[in-house]
Amino acid sequence: MNRKKFLQLSALTGVFGVLGSKTLAQTDAINGPVVVSTWDAGLRANKGAWEVLGKGGSALDAVEKGVMVTEDEINCCVGLGANPDRDGIVTLDASIMDHQFNCGSVAFLERIKHPIAVARRVMEKTPHVMLVGSGAQQFAVAEGFPLEPQQLSSEAAKAYEEWLRNSKYEPQINRENQSHGPFAPAQINGEWNHDTIGMVALDAQGRLAGSCTTSGMGFKMRGRVGDSPIIGAGLYVDGEVGACTATGQGEDIIRVAGSSSVVAYMRQGYGPEVACQKVIERIVKIKGEDARKIQVAFLAINKYGVVGAYALHKGFNYAIKTVTTEKLVEVKSWFH
Repeated sequence: MNRKKFLQLSALTGVFGVLGSKTLAQTDAINGPVVVSTWDAGLRANKGAWEVLGKGGSALDAVEKGVMVTEDEINCCVGLGANPDRDGIVTLDASIMDHQFNCGSVAFLERIKHPIAVARRVMEKTPHVMLVGSGAQQFAVAEGFPLEPQQLSSEAAKAYEEWLRNSKYEPQINRENQSHGPFAPAQINGEWNHDTIGMVALDAQGRLAGSCTTSGMGFKMRGRVGDSPIIGAGLYVDGEVGACTATGQGEDIIRVAGSSSVVAYMRQGYGPEVACQKVIERIVKIKGEDARKIQVAFLAINKYGVVGAYALHKGFNYAIKTVTTEKLVEVKSWFH
């Protein structure tokens, strides 16, 4: 395809995206609450969120309670049981945001079981958006969060020992589909490993909210922070438009202000899936051939309850729960 035809096709895609979003808003809108979250772990997290949404509760309460379920589990990439940094210490990042642009986050947080709850306290009890490191831990303790023991889970300890023998970081696409190593499916209740969990929800009152929580890149450099706690990168919510969360290689999500860019496209009238795809296309343009080595995916919901997602590589899925639906959805991707 020559450049002229490509540009013509791109223009048509944009037009159909706008028209498609209007059709979706009218015909595919979900009546009642809806919650969606990344990866298979979202099935369990969504149940936690539904304990709030199903009773008419707020989307904000739901997205906090939902991802706390995952923070309680032992897995590679979320919570204190996850893989450590290259110095053998687990550090956690999280963010939360509501429909009125209230937001809070924590980064480089150690020894606190539920960073998402601390992020919400930052949002509600401080004049700031983000607290990091020892300051975030000090704030958490002052708010009554107990300090957990400084030790690795048995799974993380084994993974760390394996990494020390290799001593280098290599990006891995769709970590949730790995079937080997300490975090293999057989060692996590028979289910797949997974990455960051991001969640967005719409409640019965039409309010949007989102959350994101992670231990970040396994065996990262000490002090590294990815996209998850950065409002506008790993998470963004605009109550008049929609909400988006991201998963994958945080550095490349940050480069394009990923989640806020998706919401910006939805503000222009694009449906959630097309909006996610357009930001993925920007990443492909920036990364070139290197895009084949990483995974990035976006999951979005608009104010009508229409859900959409798009990924760089196949293998990404998300979990959705409504009054009538509870399932995993395989997502379209740039590289099939």
